Formats: sequence, C-alpha cells, structure tokens
Amino acid sequence: MAGLPPKQRKKRGKQSSGFRLPVLPIAIGAGCILLAFGLHYVLSRATSATSAEATSETPPNFASNSSPTGSQTASPISTAPNSTGNSNAGAPGSNSPSAADERSDNGGVATPAALSASDEFFTKGLIPELRITIEPAELETLRKGPATFVIGDPRPYVHASIVENGGKKYENVALKLKGSAGSYRPVDDRPALTINVDKYQKDQTFHGLSKFHLNNSVQDDTYINEWLAEELFREAGVPATRVTHARVWLNDRDLGFYVLKSSFDKSFLKRHFGHSKGSLYEGGFVQDIDVDLQKEVGENKDDRADLKDLLGACREQDVSARWKRLEQLLDIERFISFMAMEMMIGHWDGYTLNHNNYRLFFDARTGQANFLPHGTDQLFGDPNASVINLPSSIMGSTVMQNGTWRARYRERVGELLALFSPADGILQRVDTIHARIRPVLNAMGPQVAQAHDDRVRQLKARLVARAEGLIAQQSQEDPRPRSFDDAGRLALSDWNPVTESPDAKLEVVDMKKVPKAYSIRFTAKGRCNASWRCKTLLGKGTYLLHAKMKTERVAAVEEKGQPFGAGIRISGMTRDNVRRGTANWMPVDFEFTIEEDTRMVEFILELRAKHGQVWFDSESLFLTRVQAE
Repeated sequence: MAGLPPKQRKKRGKQSSGFRLPVLPIAIGAGCILLAFGLHYVLSRATSATSAEATSETPPNFASNSSPTGSQTASPISTAPNSTGNSNAGAPGSNSPSAADERSDNGGVATPAALSASDEFFTKGLIPELRITIEPAELETLRKGPATFVIGDPRPYVHASIVENGGKKYENVALKLKGSAGSYRPVDDRPALTINVDKYQKDQTFHGLSKFHLNNSVQDDTYINEWLAEELFREAGVPATRVTHARVWLNDRDLGFYVLKSSFDKSFLKRHFGHSKGSLYEGGFVQDIDVDLQKEVGENKDDRADLKDLLGACREQDVSARWKRLEQLLDIERFISFMAMEMMIGHWDGYTLNHNNYRLFFDARTGQANFLPHGTDQLFGDPNASVINLPSSIMGSTVMQNGTWRARYRERVGELLALFSPADGILQRVDTIHARIRPVLNAMGPQVAQAHDDRVRQLKARLVARAEGLIAQQSQEDPRPRSFDDAGRLALSDWNPVTESPDAKLEVVDMKKVPKAYSIRFTAKGRCNASWRCKTLLGKGTYLLHAKMKTERVAAVEEKGQPFGAGIRISGMTRDNVRRGTANWMPVDFEFTIEEDTRMVEFILELRAKHGQVWFDSESLFLTRVQAE
C-alpha cells in the first residue's frame, strides 16, 4: 500500500541578471556567521551531554521525569521493527505527518508548532495526570443521562476545567460522556469521556489537539490493544488515530488509568490525506453503509449522495459495471489492507466482520471512499480466528466477490504476516509500551502493576498463538458454499445474540412444546433493537429462510413510516414480515436472491419494538432453495 507521495519542493524562480552584489564581502560575512553557529552548536552539545550524564539512571531509551504519582516521560514508543526487511509490510511514510496542524476548528490554519507538540506528546511525552473539575450544576446535567448505553441518546457537552500535572490549567473545556454498549458508564461510575478544549474557548489546544478522548478500557485490561492496533494499521498503510495514556481524576475522585486517543476530525484528515475536503461519516452502532450514517465533517450535513453512490455501486446488478464503479468510488488497495488487518488482529467487532466501529471518509480530491478503524479494544481473542472466511459487511462482501481483489486480499495477508511472525517484533512493541506505563501503574500500587504484568504476559502468549494461527491459514483454500441435505434443506444453527439495547434480554429457553427457542424480551423504557444472528456461505441462487415464531404484547416501532416489530430477514435487506401484538406459533419466511458466485449471508431474527417478547423455534430455522443457478 503506497503512502502519500512526499511534497515536492517548489522550483526556484530565475535569478535577476541585473544588479549583482559583491561576492567576496558576502562570502567573508557568511563564513563568520557559520563559524559563530558552529561554536554555539559545539558548546550546546557539550552542555547537553553533561546534563545527560547527570541523569542517566534510567534504562536505555527512557528519559526520567517521574512525578510522585508515577507519571513518566519516555523516549520514542513507535518501535516498528525493521528486522524483517519486508518493504511490502507497510506504506512508506504512512506515519509521517503532513504540514497540517492538529486543531479541528472550522478555520483550520496550519501551524507546524501545534503539529510538533502533538507528535512530541504521543511519541515521547509525559503520561499526564489530568484532574478534571465539573461544577455541581454541570454534573447534574451529566447525571440526567441514562445509566446504561441507549442508541441515539443525546450526549450533551458540559463546561469543565482540567489541570495537567499540577500545573497548566485548561479553562472552559467542553466535556461529554462517550462509549457504546460495552464501554459506556455513567458519570458517577468510571466514565469514558470526550474532551473538546476549544469548543467554548477558541484556539485553546491540549498538546496541539483541540479534541481528544479518554477511554476507560473496561474491555481491555492491558490498556495496550488500542495502541498496538493503531500502530499496526498505520504500518499497513491505513490511517489511524494516535494513542497514549493518562491518569485521571474527576472532582478529586481517582478514576484510575485511561487510554488517551486523538480524534477523527479535520486535523486527522489533514494529517493523513493532506486536506480535509470531503465527507467523514461515523459508522453507527452495528450500522452498515445502507443506513443514513451521521456526517461528522463536510458541507451540508443532510447530503449523503456520496454514501448512496457507494451503496448503489455495491448493488449494481451488472457485475462488470459494479467493478468499474467501485474502482472509481473506493480506494480498493487501502480497503483490502483495512480488511486484512482487521481480520488478522481478530477485530471481530469492526466493520469487516460486524459492520461496527468504523469511520468512512470520502476524499473530495480523489472521489474515493476510505474506511478507517475504530474501537480496537477487543482483539486477539481467538488465535485461530479465520482470515479467509468471507465477511458479511456490505463492502467487505462485495469486494471479496471480485476474483482479482480476493486474490490480492490473500496476497496482502501474506505481506502483512511479517508484522506478526516471527513474533519477536510485535512482542517488542508490547514490551516497549509496557515499560512506558508500568511506573505509573506501580505508583498506583505495586499490586496494580503486578496484576498488569500478568495480563501483559497473557497478551503476549495470545500474540504468539495468533502468529502461529495466521501461518497455518496461509495454505488453506478459500471456503466453499455449504451443501443442502437430500430433502433440499440447510439447517441453521450457531445463533449469537446482538443488541443495541442493553435492557433487552436475549436467552435460549425451554418451552412446553418447543424444547429450544431463541427469546428476545424488552420491558424497559425506550426502544428495543435486538436480534439473534448467524452466518453461512451460500452460492448463487434464490432461497427461502424459514422460521416459526410466537409473540406477546409486541408494540412495533416505526422508522420512516414503516412498522417493524418482530420478524426475520438477512443483513442488508428490509422485510415485510411484521408481527405485532400477541400471537401463538406461526410460520414465517423470507425470500432473497444471491447474485454472486459465493456470498457470506447473515441471517437475522429480530425484535424492533417499544416493548414485548418474541420466541423463535430453533428446529424451524432452515433454508430451502427456490431456484439454484
């Protein structure tokens, strides 16, 4: 994946042939100036060397700057190993900043000083102590929010102040709660936070950043996954946010150790694309590109023509026309690298496998879409997680239908394998970041650091196992569509619960006449969007999905004037089988057509309602062919 080309030097204009200055006096003057600068340089080097010798009690590559609570300055933490010599592993220059600044205000004047400040902070800087203060009235505003994650619930900003390392104070800062189904916590718990330092006070920055996030890392007790993943994505030529850490207090309450991340904003786009012209969309919670995603950057926030064009290309019936349109609308090579890395790190909750946790940038200058990784805190869980199974996300599935692109994906996985195997390189990365954060954890308590040591050892063991799993898959053939039995049926099993509504209860139950049923129940306030899902690989043809379902007091929600309630479908398609109210067991089916030679299909048994319960008979869940091709 080639990186962005370096900026070309401007050609010098021709020298005037008119008036010429005397050469000899200028040469003598220039020599004196150079001699003075040289003497200053030698003296400054001698002084710095003496200073370095006086403070050389720390291990190599780490500069001592510890505070009583354990904050520490560390030398560079970007430790991409270059022992492999594999020039194909990453994109040359993909980590290099552009001349853009790190502010995300609407003006966005480029300031290299701000850029330098953020680079210093993320690569060599102090792990900061951040003491946040929120006044009682503002705190009550945050307390009015939900106790658990709710889809679409507004997250208001409140005023706050932050003191960094007992010194610098940031006044009039904007703060709001963040997090999704797994990481959201209310303000009186251990909340994840978004900090915008220039929303209320323009031109205020935090180490060159106008906006950053404090993640509570409740789903990653190593505090390392996000840092490691973003490093690997950048190595693969995929733009990714930058990560460090922080100690956090809120109104003198010790919240503990946090992951600090930069934001997806205009400065991010300028850094990686050289400009911010275009549209940046947030991939909603388990939402694919067939949904009106929220536009975070771009003119006319209601205009989603670029998003609709991309979806239209994926659904183009003429296969040749589909590939031609996608070549124009999608950075194919970068998307292949994006998919490969998501699969290799086991990012099961990312776009490729779960159409979740992503950003989508439409570059106005190239006219192409770029998928960006997000939410990389749950990784490396299964060392043998497949990298060759076809994804069910719309873009992933579509790209993998193209034989040339599919072959390039397999090739790209082989190229990126050098980042994982031999495992020494990736383990060195982990050791480096572990050494950086351990003094801070030790200051929180020796038992805290020791417990973290154990978790890091477990992570390293998983990384070694993952490297072995990736090597084993290199020789495996691409998967084939599943076969139907002699009766022309294909039973569907291995259903997994997925919910956007934490108060929804999904369980497998034993009923009187049905020994095994998949149940979804919702009795809380708000709305339910929950489902049971399974995936299978199918060939070209028309199929019927069969089920039997029972409902009780289901009050359907309406979206764009259409009721939903309980029903069945496949991902990427809408349904007209709507069940509401109370009804005993009844059959229901859903017809669909696969145009591609092979496609990973995700089946959905769902409840989208204000309240109610639905059951699906496990024995009734199967496919039949209407027409095979």
